[in-house]
Amino acid sequence: MEMRTALMVARLGTVKAAAAALGVHRATVNRHVETLETAFGAPLFQRHARGYTPTETGQDMLDVANRADEMFTDLTGRSRGRAGQLSGALVITALPGITPLITPALTAFHRAHPEIALEVVTSLELARLEHGEAHVAFRAGPKPETPDYVVTLFRKIQFGLYASKAYVAQAGTPHIDHLDQHRFVGTIGGPAPFPFLDWMEANVPPSALALRTIDQQVVRDAVQEGIGLGFLPDYYTQTRTDLFTVIPPKEEWTSSLWTVTHVDLHRTRKVQEFLKQIKTLQP
Repeated sequence: MEMRTALMVARLGTVKAAAAALGVHRATVNRHVETLETAFGAPLFQRHARGYTPTETGQDMLDVANRADEMFTDLTGRSRGRAGQLSGALVITALPGITPLITPALTAFHRAHPEIALEVVTSLELARLEHGEAHVAFRAGPKPETPDYVVTLFRKIQFGLYASKAYVAQAGTPHIDHLDQHRFVGTIGGPAPFPFLDWMEANVPPSALALRTIDQQVVRDAVQEGIGLGFLPDYYTQTRTDLFTVIPPKEEWTSSLWTVTHVDLHRTRKVQEFLKQIKTLQP
């Protein structure tokens, strides 16, 4: 009970709001927080005029409490026999540009469980699943080796170098031996989880970049609009008729895409239901 009280204080920011949400007296909330602080031997919150803010120790405790609360809610739902009902939120994080691959699963999941609040966060930064920042993550590159992560291969993606037919009509046909005459879209000189970056570093001078970006959605749009040549994934180019293949996809330009969950939440019903939808999309 003390952990749930502290979790409510952290979520709502004040003892008064937490007490109202829990249906208890403010003194009870204070007592629960003090009990936890005594057990941990450190303050869990910084008290200030506007309310309570978790300390570093408090945040560590709340990360665990968040996961425990989700598992408790899931267990409660099972015990009440709500076989067809799920609730709460499902947060998914993915690299920019891969959302077309998972949108069908999102749609199917929403139709089956409309009461679940879906949130998709696209970022190159890796969500810390052990801190409850997301329920499911899609990561590219080497297989994640973080302890307590459940990792499965979603699919492999191959990249090739492409130009739009509109670009070819304006700038001429790009030949692999004379690409120095052309402009590019993408990035060089910086970290990003793409297997073709070594080629970009070796063959594209900074002056040849018509548009610098690490966002694959921006690359796709820019190539399609004829701004320059760019690397595009096979799942996108297979359905396009307005693209010219400069260099076809290569095995060395292949990236693995992984589905990642934290072991504490992996078996919750909403995560399992979403993973079932993801499995239907695997090639």
